[in-house]
This record gives sequence, C-alpha cells and structure tokens, in this order.
Amino acid sequence: MSSQATVEDTRVDLGERLRAIRTLRRVTLKTVADRADLSESFLSQVERGRANASVASLKRIAAALGVNVADLFEPNGKPSRPRVLRRDVRPALTFGTLGRKYMLTPRPLEHLQVLVGELDAGGSTGDEPYTHGDSEELLVVLEGVVHLQLGTDVFELSTGDSIDYRSSTSHRLTNAGDGTAEVMWIISPPSY
Repeated sequence: MSSQATVEDTRVDLGERLRAIRTLRRVTLKTVADRADLSESFLSQVERGRANASVASLKRIAAALGVNVADLFEPNGKPSRPRVLRRDVRPALTFGTLGRKYMLTPRPLEHLQVLVGELDAGGSTGDEPYTHGDSEELLVVLEGVVHLQLGTDVFELSTGDSIDYRSSTSHRLTNAGDGTAEVMWIISPPSY
C-alpha cells in the first residue's frame, strides 16, 4: 500500500464530523454557535467544508459540543483500539449536595454514556429536580439506599435495584441511607 493511500484512509472530514456530533447531541447550529461565541453562518460554512476554523475556534466548538478537540480527528469517528479508563483518572464532577459524578465512557462514544455517582449520607443531585435531553436513562444502585423522584412519584431503591425513565422527566436522586450510596447512570444517546 502506498503512503498516499494510507493518508487518504485516515483523513477526517472535520465538517462532517462536527455536524454528526452536533446532530447526535440534538443541538441546533445556533446553540453551538452561541456557546462557542461564533456566528451561525461561519459554523455552517465549517460544517459544509467551505471555511476552515482556527485552532482557537475549534477548541470553542469542541467545548460547546462537549468533546475534546482530539476527538474531532479520530478516523471514522471511532478509536482504533479499546481504551482503558483507570478509576483514579476518570473525569470527576462535584454536583448537587455532597455528590460526585465520574464519567466512565470516553468521548466521543456516540450512542452510550455511563456515569457513576457517589452520594454521601444526606446527599442529593440538588435541591430541585432536573431534566437533560430526551434520552433513555437507566439508574442502577450499586450500593446503599436511594430515593428517586420522577415527576411527583418517589421510588425507594436498594443495592442491585434498577429503574428506567426518560431523561426529559424531571428527576432528583437522594441518599436515603446512613453511608455513601453509589449509583450508575446509563444514558442513550448521551445527553450530558
């Protein structure tokens, strides 16, 4: 195989990749443009391959889409081999009251998002129920006892229990036990 063929095989259509990620995230061109502080027409031209984005613009667009710039250049949009994410280096986010979320799925995994959450005793996802997108969501209790509020209904779940719902349904999770509760959210398609 010639080196030219190798280069052709690994070339990424950046505009097509940006549009695919934006469509997957179910956000409009205007929303991404606003988040990235760029004009909607410029972003449209980048997606159609009629304009080139600077590195600074690409960083803002990637951030607006919730991906890393490097993710935009994966050939065929998929990693070439399995990726291991070690527990001590997984991305973490403090949320709600006495809670932490850890991302388990590397970006840009396009059809699935998995997060693990830890809620200390008395912890919750926040004072108010929230929504995000309109994805299928599965909550699995890995350890402890939690209360999941879905709309006006409240479900008590214990270790090993699971429940499914739409992420567009207002929901709030609280730790109902004395120790740390650990839960896993499985979301498809990703909506965070």
